[in-house]
Amino acid sequence: MHLTKRQKDIYQFIEDYLRVNGYSPSMEEIGAHFGISSMNGVHKHLKVLEERGYISRMSNRARSIQLIPEETEKNTLPLLGYIAAGQPIEAVETPEEVEIPDYLLKQGEHYVLEVEGESMIDNHIQNGDRVIIQKRESANNGETVVALIDDENATLKQYYREGRRIRLQPANRNMDPIYVEENRLRIQGILVGLIRKY
Repeated sequence: MHLTKRQKDIYQFIEDYLRVNGYSPSMEEIGAHFGISSMNGVHKHLKVLEERGYISRMSNRARSIQLIPEETEKNTLPLLGYIAAGQPIEAVETPEEVEIPDYLLKQGEHYVLEVEGESMIDNHIQNGDRVIIQKRESANNGETVVALIDDENATLKQYYREGRRIRLQPANRNMDPIYVEENRLRIQGILVGLIRKY
């Protein structure tokens, strides 16, 4: 993805500031340098740089901007549709590709799903988020999985084996778990990352 001239200039300013000072500029210093009076304006530019894999930040710390090395590869993953974080729904394939920085991926194949529902909000997975899924057919207790029930309904839940049945646990105290016999369930992948647009 391409950056605007202003975004490239801000990236260059951060790079130069880090090299000279050994720590990153504050949002106020970036705003003052570029004549941006609104901190919200600075935040939007930094958010774009972060989403596109040029910088990383710790939201609760000042001067926490770090540059992500340019050699970091980006991968294009298929967005395979929507996954329920509520009651199970069918995942529908859609013809869209999503660019993912290499550092967010583990070994093996991956794909992306868009979350619908609020059953995982206590794990900070919200409606509209896109989740990065590593293809796997097995899971450990406590992992967040894409579970296919009866070969037709897919849902995103935490996985727990309880004897011969599986408990698919929502991360929302207002929702009940789903219990499924082991032979009715197939694991299609494990959650390894999350993308959020503000």
